[in-house]
Amino acid sequence: MKSLLQRLIRLDHLIQYKSTGTPSDCAQKIGISERSLYDYLKILKDMGAPVRFSRGRRTYYYTEGGHFHISFLPRENEGVYSELGEREYSLV
Repeated sequence: MKSLLQRLIRLDHLIQYKSTGTPSDCAQKIGISERSLYDYLKILKDMGAPVRFSRGRRTYYYTEGGHFHISFLPRENEGVYSELGEREYSLV
């Protein structure tokens, strides 16, 4: 069984390559319901991802380049910025 993180990574990959298909297609590719797909997209958007859907191309895409950076930090480092100026978040 795939974890939430694995599914988010898969969704990010599909969006990066503009190969999600319709919401129904995308949900099937990830192995989730269409309703869950909308929840996952909300998570990405809440994390700052500029996600949009192109009706013409029938795919989700990012309006600007970027990537996710997920890491584990000891408690004394919570809420600090990485060397690249990216905000580090705790997955608590």
